Amino acid sequence: MTKNNPTESLDTRLEAYADSDYYPFHMPGHKRRPLPMPNPYTIDITEIDGFDDLHRPEGILKAAQERAAGLYNAGKSYYLVNGSTCGILTAIFAAAPQNGTLLMARNSHKAVYHAACLRNLSTVYLNPCMTGFGISGAVTPEEVEEKLSGCPSVHAVILTSPTYEGVVSDIAAIARIVHRRNIPLIVDEAHGAHFGFHRAFPETAVRCGADIVIQSMHKVLPSLTQTALLHLNTTRILPKTIETYRSMFETSSPSYVLMAGMEKCIRLLAEQSGSLFCGYSQRLEAFYRETRDLKNLHVMVKNDFTPDEIYGLDPSKIIISAKHTTIHGGILHRMLRDRYHLQMEMVSGFYVLAMTSIMDTEEGFFRLKEALFEIDGEMAGDIRGSQKDSPAVRMYGAKEKRLEIYEAAQRSVKEVSFDEAVGQVSAGMISLYPPGVPALLPGEVIDAEFIKNMRKCRDLQLNLQGAADIINERIDIVMC
Repeated sequence: MTKNNPTESLDTRLEAYADSDYYPFHMPGHKRRPLPMPNPYTIDITEIDGFDDLHRPEGILKAAQERAAGLYNAGKSYYLVNGSTCGILTAIFAAAPQNGTLLMARNSHKAVYHAACLRNLSTVYLNPCMTGFGISGAVTPEEVEEKLSGCPSVHAVILTSPTYEGVVSDIAAIARIVHRRNIPLIVDEAHGAHFGFHRAFPETAVRCGADIVIQSMHKVLPSLTQTALLHLNTTRILPKTIETYRSMFETSSPSYVLMAGMEKCIRLLAEQSGSLFCGYSQRLEAFYRETRDLKNLHVMVKNDFTPDEIYGLDPSKIIISAKHTTIHGGILHRMLRDRYHLQMEMVSGFYVLAMTSIMDTEEGFFRLKEALFEIDGEMAGDIRGSQKDSPAVRMYGAKEKRLEIYEAAQRSVKEVSFDEAVGQVSAGMISLYPPGVPALLPGEVIDAEFIKNMRKCRDLQLNLQGAADIINERIDIVMC
């Protein structure tokens, strides 16, 4: 596929891509395999008679959301057509007052930081361990207990489980600790909408005691991009409060095409989840079993981590490590894409991530397996001594915080060179995308090591966002 052709339009490029043999090991979870659905133009309407209003549902949309709640065993469930971002903003505004305090995982999605900024919240961080493999591990119940004991002013707790790479925290134990202080636990389960449907996957946070759970249906289920759910399972936060803030962050013209797709997905799960997830888990199990014989590349499994690093691991996220090879993640990503027409979800310093769903086919898994063995076979010789670290890993080290995020947002900004920025306070949010987890926040001090790793990420052609000009090495700082 052509990368840049200014004379080509988006619609024609999408049509050409759909007709190609590129296989999507990326979201959305429908994997371009359509469920039976009319032409979207024929069902694209507004709030006309007989079709209810998502902002005040009394009929067909009220019943649809009740079916979603029944499927996940939630007290109430809310349709979101602005993605999980809408749900995260809604949840934090409902759970924490203006100028309150939020205990949050440092590896939270940028939407959590945006909510903290908009709500003028002080932030206290839970710091997941860095695993031996080099990705963020679980948030431990012990750290939650410690941070809550040291900061009794916390109004709400939020963490991400599973992470982008599929790492799961012990939500049930954390919920018990949080609830002893009678404050709400919010779980960003955007990547876990498939949890709880089969024993091969972890249990959903909805059933583990979390008060609010946000799920992206489109990431791992056959639903259209931007579709998500917010589950409310508590008396600590009133439904009316959730509905008030959802109306602020949800578009005033919710797409009936997207909501119809959500209905299709939820009906499919209600009627066929047993057979769908049984076949899916068998395909995954076969892939992991058959790739054990790779000599140099390595497909990560739960046993590659210690119990202290992770509580659980979602097998739907296939992490393919090139850490013990002579290539880095970017090269592996391009080889899979250009030579084998396999598009991965994510690339990092020394691994790629393939995102799978119930819609993935045996052919897709076979193509990926064969490609990995071919690439692996080209790596002649014993290269296990070439283990390397990744600048992407070191980007996420702890930073000194001088200002709260909202305080930094209110200051004047100056653009300076990377070298001039050392020792200064960042005015922007720097993140690798995906996963969209900030490596540097407004109000944090920029150190020389961070600048060094930004340059390495750029050289590896990783998608680094937030710098004023990454090519010409410019960054925004706070003018004190």
